[in-house]
Amino acid sequence: MDLFARLLMRAAMWVRHPPSTRTLITVFAAIAIALALAGIETFVGWPDWLTADRVRHPLGMR
Repeated sequence: MDLFARLLMRAAMWVRHPPSTRTLITVFAAIAIALALAGIETFVGWPDWLTADRVRHPLGMR
């Protein structure tokens, strides 16, 4: 089953059996945090201090 069909099945289950208020708050908070991070990255840019540098192996091995 593809992702879109799974999301539709989950939405149908939520309509038939609504989750608790705590679960709804948790889900919407996670979505809001993800959207906020995406917006910051889009409009402000990714900070250099959060970019991981490649570290070479001391013996030159992979």
